[in-house]
Amino acid sequence: MRKPELKAIGVFGILLATPVLAQTLPYHADPDAREMLPSPTPVPAIRFLTTADFPPFNYRDESGELVGFNIDLARRICVEVDVACTIQVWPWDQVATALSDNLGDALIAGLAMTPENGELFDFSSTYLALPGRFVTRAQDIEGFRPDALSGEPVAVRADSAHAEFLDRYLPNVEAMPFDTESAALEAVKSGTVSAWFGDAMRASFWLNDNLACCGFAGEAYFRPHLFGEGLTIAMPAGQDPVRHSIDWALVRLKENGALDELYLRWFPVGFY
Repeated sequence: MRKPELKAIGVFGILLATPVLAQTLPYHADPDAREMLPSPTPVPAIRFLTTADFPPFNYRDESGELVGFNIDLARRICVEVDVACTIQVWPWDQVATALSDNLGDALIAGLAMTPENGELFDFSSTYLALPGRFVTRAQDIEGFRPDALSGEPVAVRADSAHAEFLDRYLPNVEAMPFDTESAALEAVKSGTVSAWFGDAMRASFWLNDNLACCGFAGEAYFRPHLFGEGLTIAMPAGQDPVRHSIDWALVRLKENGALDELYLRWFPVGFY
């Protein structure tokens, strides 16, 4: 299963926004990866598999063209490695099977790093982590402290990892569950709750249309054991030359600024 599911937030509006609040990506890879050398085994081409139903990562625009953050990233990886690149679109319920049947070399579509998937696939380093963050009304951002929320109502999506975070780390807040992130964020806007806590990426799309009222407050929380490892690229197990080439390209793209450029283009309200 992919995380996050973003359709309900109205992501298409981000392409029209001015990136006034965008930040560059933090460095997700191990610092030692900066010294990584190109793969000793040449890779003649990379056949990427993806889907067309996961905006803003991989989807078809109004003209039917395949676009998105993942699509741009796949192409930049191939340029960096200097190999031919193809991108094949599959239905979500078939794409992992296509990869395991060696109908492609790499899957860039948000496949989760579950134990079950780990038995079939290897994964690249993380190229986009998914932190949790608080959102408050604009007047409450300056000087925000999570410990000051004791006894205050905080919106969260029901039965989510972020609700578990609040229960584990801030047990004194009054967690108010909502069925969707958008409903919970609207509660912040209306003043029904003091803050919202949840997936920062989802919130960034909502904030894109609500910057006058609200914004991120406090730090970003990276808890892979709760929020997941983030977005990676999957490959059939044992395809070490492809995995090494992709990891090397991700390091180079971060170092030369290309990965930050893609992030700023597709996520104008930064979530770090």
